[in-house]
Amino acid sequence: MSNNSSSLLARVANSSLVLQILVGIVAGILLATFAPQTALSISFFGELFVGALKAIAPILVFILVASSIANQKKNAKTNMKPIVVLYLFGTFAAAVVAVALSFLFPTNLVLVTGAAGTTPPEGILEVIHTLLFQLVDNPVNALMTGNYIGILAWGVGLGLSLHHASDSTKQLFADVSHGISQMVRFIIRLAPIGIFGLVAATFAKSGFESLAGYAHLLAVLLSAMAIMALVVNPLIVFYKIRRNPYPLVFQCLRESGMTAFFTRSSAANIPVNMALCEKLKLHEDTYSVSIPLGATINMGGAAITITILTLAAVHTMGIEIDIMTALLLSIVAAVSACGASGVAGGSLLLIPLACSLFGIDNSIAMQVVAVGFIIGVIQDAAETALNSSTDVVFTAAACEAAERNQA
Repeated sequence: MSNNSSSLLARVANSSLVLQILVGIVAGILLATFAPQTALSISFFGELFVGALKAIAPILVFILVASSIANQKKNAKTNMKPIVVLYLFGTFAAAVVAVALSFLFPTNLVLVTGAAGTTPPEGILEVIHTLLFQLVDNPVNALMTGNYIGILAWGVGLGLSLHHASDSTKQLFADVSHGISQMVRFIIRLAPIGIFGLVAATFAKSGFESLAGYAHLLAVLLSAMAIMALVVNPLIVFYKIRRNPYPLVFQCLRESGMTAFFTRSSAANIPVNMALCEKLKLHEDTYSVSIPLGATINMGGAAITITILTLAAVHTMGIEIDIMTALLLSIVAAVSACGASGVAGGSLLLIPLACSLFGIDNSIAMQVVAVGFIIGVIQDAAETALNSSTDVVFTAAACEAAERNQA
């Protein structure tokens, strides 16, 4: 029996990272079910894993972007324009899907309090203002606070400045970049232990009983995200690469979406996505910029959250809206979602902005935000998984389409 157990453990240890993560998820659920106090006591495994990813992500992005641009060959194409177009179109399409499901399956909310201490932005201009000032943030502060817009701006600036530097200087940056990438690979290998701690603590704390009253709202939210991930995104990818998109989509969901679901942090998943792009043999010059940029502006999951919760508030208040107003909401939700990372609290605090389109009082809108916090353990996890996996999907699709056109 002991030999069989050892053999099983050895097979798991030598298996793929995805299988090890699945084993960690199952073990976390079992531990939370049968020994919840023990599960709570090992939550630090998850906190350490997420903390390590968040710590290395800013310096990884800064060095990788600077190194890629400094070492970029002249006239090399980075395919950034089509990737940005895919990011923006995908975010708008997500809002449209959310509008359609909200009309088909209208939701009535039981409003609650609990978001009184938060301050939402007053309008789109404030969101854009925040993003613009993030561009010119102090580079040290940007690295310390995880301001990826600022990190990208300074990384691009330094890379362009070093483009004509000596070969030895460029090589130094390339060597540092490879060294940090090796550290990232080591941290990602710890994902099964980290996710085991995250899952155990989450199930032990909530058990998800508090979510039962919001089953209909959650069903609409998760359905919209599933349609985006499994129908709309594959259609967009098929249009770009002209072949079966599902192998790529499923690989990205499996290797990026799964870790993003449990870490619930786009920033923490940047190293995971970059490692996946390297595995897919994409151009480093492209993904070193597109992945951190996607963590900022590719926000289909956030657009879905903003749209569905806003329309749930509209339906609860008995407000009649037409299709043109709903289309306007899609545009506002898409623009707001692209700025979600620049606002403390992310997508939920942009709901009052969208509610103001329909004349809904801010006190009511903040009650809707409080509902969002209650379902946040699932909503935020699914939203991050969709956002993060789509970053790699669209980057890979654009790179493959560019290679096909050049052939």
